[in-house]
Parts: sequence; structure tokens; C-alpha cells
Amino acid sequence: MVRPHLGAGSPTMTASGALIIDERDERLVSIGAPLYQAHCASCHGANLEGQPDWRRRLANGRLPAPPHDESGHTWHHPDNMLFEITKYGTAALLPEGYETDMGGYENILSDEEIRAVIAYIKSTWPDHIRQRHRQMNEAAQR
Repeated sequence: MVRPHLGAGSPTMTASGALIIDERDERLVSIGAPLYQAHCASCHGANLEGQPDWRRRLANGRLPAPPHDESGHTWHHPDNMLFEITKYGTAALLPEGYETDMGGYENILSDEEIRAVIAYIKSTWPDHIRQRHRQMNEAAQR
């Protein structure tokens, strides 16, 4: 796969080290949309709807993939956390022994591609959710 060059307009780090991913960057979103479909949609849904009964544990004790639309909890996490979950997998951020089907994409997607996928996901949220998420990112910077 040829990796697109994301350039200098890519998501930035603030002075406090917080990652800010701008979902209004149309170029970034256009790169993230097909990456989402290729790498995320099989679990999280082509329309970001997640798996059925995503809040209820499966027989194996794991949770189904949550939606990334406004009905899920993705927007409850700042960009830094979304990036880390995607790059390293959910289990890497939780206590040892936590089991999940969400592995990391560290060896599959570049950092820029991960940011592009997150920008795409965020771009689908309604304005009021995007505003709340921006406020959360600002609070995470403090």
C-alpha cells in the first residue's frame, strides 16, 4: 500500500503535549475514510454503528466493538487516548489481563494514517458532539 503524504497541515501537538486532530481538515478526512472502511468497518460497522448489544459482554467475556458514531462513547475520550487505543490496542491501556478483540494498529497503519482515521470518525459526529469533544480536548490540555 502506498502511504499518502499528510504534510505539514497534519494534526498538531499543543504546548502541553496533547494531540489535537482536526476533523475539519477535509484532506485528512478524505484519507481517513477509506482507511476506516478497510481496517475498522468490519468490527465497528460501515456506518460507525458498532456491533449489536455492544454494551453486553459476549460469552467469552469480551465486549463487542462499540459504535464510533454519536451513540457510542468514542467522543467521550480525548484525541490522545483515541490515538493510543488505535495504535497500541485497548488492552495496552487497561490493567493487565483485560481481554479485548481490539488489537493495536502500530504495525499496520502509520501514525499519520491513524490520525486520519480518527479525523474521519470525528467528522461524522453532529456539531454539538464535536463541540463537546473539543471542550474535552481543551480540558485534557491543562
